[in-house]
Amino acid sequence: MELLALPKAVPEARRALREHLGVPCPEAELCLSELLANVIAHVGEGTPVSVRVARAQGRTRVEVSDPEPHADPEPHAGPVPRRPGIEDETSRGLLLLDDVAPRWGVEEEQARGRTGWCELATGP
Repeated sequence: MELLALPKAVPEARRALREHLGVPCPEAELCLSELLANVIAHVGEGTPVSVRVARAQGRTRVEVSDPEPHADPEPHAGPVPRRPGIEDETSRGLLLLDDVAPRWGVEEEQARGRTGWCELATGP
């Protein structure tokens, strides 16, 4: 699915994910929301993104890719969840991903953009 990373697009993307999976999957919907929120916060509202969902081998993989080239040519470890203070109103998204998804990460290609992804168990 192609969409613009706007706050109003988040519930629409969750609904499309639910319809695609054919069953409610609150964990996948939460992860999708957080991946989209990261694009909105760190790349910019209105950024065109691609959302991909794949199911295989008992897992559901959710990916959100933005097309923005990233200037850092040096590879690095990627994002690390930080522990926000009790008064902080942001910076909990990666903590949620880390708690809900057994596997998650970010893949960067300097010329092609960045993909945030997570994998969730889909059951037997």
